[in-house]
Amino acid sequence: MPTSPCGDGCLGGQVPTIGRVRMAFRAVFAASAILLGIPLLLGIAVLRGTARESLVRGWFHVVLRGFGARLRVIGPRRFQETRGRGVLVVSNHVSWLDELAIDAVQPIRLVAKRDIKDWPVLGRIVTGARTVYLDRERLSLLPAAVDELASALRDGAAVGIHAEGTTWCGLASGRYKPALFQSALNAGVPVRPIVLRYRVGDRATTHPAFVGSDTLVDSIRRVLSLRGLIVEVHVLDEIAPGRAANRRELAALAEAQANRLTSTEVEVEPCPGDTHRGTHVPARISSLGA
Repeated sequence: MPTSPCGDGCLGGQVPTIGRVRMAFRAVFAASAILLGIPLLLGIAVLRGTARESLVRGWFHVVLRGFGARLRVIGPRRFQETRGRGVLVVSNHVSWLDELAIDAVQPIRLVAKRDIKDWPVLGRIVTGARTVYLDRERLSLLPAAVDELASALRDGAAVGIHAEGTTWCGLASGRYKPALFQSALNAGVPVRPIVLRYRVGDRATTHPAFVGSDTLVDSIRRVLSLRGLIVEVHVLDEIAPGRAANRRELAALAEAQANRLTSTEVEVEPCPGDTHRGTHVPARISSLGA
């Protein structure tokens, strides 16, 4: 299973925070926004096309804002260049906020670990968005999952995967696992790499990362306390069908695009977790990508 060297040591550094009263207000706002997802399920079931997409995208914007985060999109405002044409959206993985940010740009079918299905309220909404769940303990089910993704892509869906297979701190990143890239090859659709970056003001930050010994509650509390949190979604160029002969080449092309962004377009400080490399502390949220 994929592991990450990022641990508790990656979450250091001084960042501006808000007071307890404002933090409590944010918590109530975020909880209320999530609860709005219950009637949203009815809208998801009834609406179709752009109306449904706008409703879901708007809700994710509200939830993201409820946690005190602002969204910044760099590049195209949609992951699909042509509506109705399938695309595999490939991103890095930092936080539980990732999915909120991605769907606030364009609601897509995400691949997630099976545990998320049992989350209160959010689990039902994520399931209603036709999420594909993977059981990391049962690798024998992977071919069937790839077939399901390929079928969705052929039908014109945008499907998202976290290519590293596990969370990293956001300043360091992992190798892209090739297994799920096979779905794009089978369906004959392009791959759209995206890169998620978290900033407080004009500086990159690791504080939203969900790594190390944190519980989900610990991570949520830390995010709620941040002042000026920005989630950047960098939408990179599509990789056209036929550019790669196999899934490993395709994964390498997507990873190379993300790495070029990291080295040339996003200024970051050294990862605080570099001293922990080799310890392989498992990250807390993962999707299968072996």
